[in-house]
Amino acid sequence: MNKENKDRFYYNKEFLGSPEGRSVRLLSEYYGPLQRFKRNKIQDTIVFFGSARLKSAEDAKAALAEAPKNLSKDERTVLETNLEMSRYYESARELSYKMTKWSKGLKHKKKRFIVTSGGGPGIMEAANRGATEANGLAVGLSISLPFETSGNEWISDDLEINFHYFFMRKFWFLYLAKAMVVWPGGFGTLDEVMEVLTLIQTQKLRKQIPIVLFDSHFWNNVVNWEFLADKGVISRSDLDLFQICDTVDDAYNYLTKRITATHLRGPNF
Repeated sequence: MNKENKDRFYYNKEFLGSPEGRSVRLLSEYYGPLQRFKRNKIQDTIVFFGSARLKSAEDAKAALAEAPKNLSKDERTVLETNLEMSRYYESARELSYKMTKWSKGLKHKKKRFIVTSGGGPGIMEAANRGATEANGLAVGLSISLPFETSGNEWISDDLEINFHYFFMRKFWFLYLAKAMVVWPGGFGTLDEVMEVLTLIQTQKLRKQIPIVLFDSHFWNNVVNWEFLADKGVISRSDLDLFQICDTVDDAYNYLTKRITATHLRGPNF
């Protein structure tokens, strides 16, 4: 790098990494993803949220089969639970495949309703995998974390977008989203779905976004939605902000019907 460029602040890594350079870093996490989406002609996404810890059925079965015989009861229970929970990975993979095939059949010049995940393992990998297996694009909005793998092999070239700031990553989850599917997950998944519901409830997010919570057994155990409405801390109409589905077919039928009504013919077209 020549001296002239070195002296410019926008080439100075020390400045860009400093507290004073934070606003530049934030703008980079706006304009950088914007450039990627534009050059890949992506204007609409379907976002999959869910646990990074879930395994594919193949991996969960292999781990259990290869476990040593002297495994403790607790350790074996973990492996058995991983196998049980792998059904969500496979369901996410299947739904992503079906939604991508449906999207590819639409007659629009720009690529629409591209499956997008958080770009990591678990449900995120399953979503990207299903889209890729359907010969579609797969977006991964990953984030740098000290204890979680970033990226997965199923994200399309040029569409793994890595973030430092959670709130900028969330912005890009929501900005292009025309539908969301929320699978079983932990703190991160709960944070994401509750923020989306809050933005819709408060009309900060005005576009209509069909939201599917997958598996009534899981979600009704994690959140007592009826209790919240009964106690008046949410309105009973807030329960209409999402749909709980128990099968891939139910989720697919609900999403395609709602997306068609709101984004292909209706108010958000």
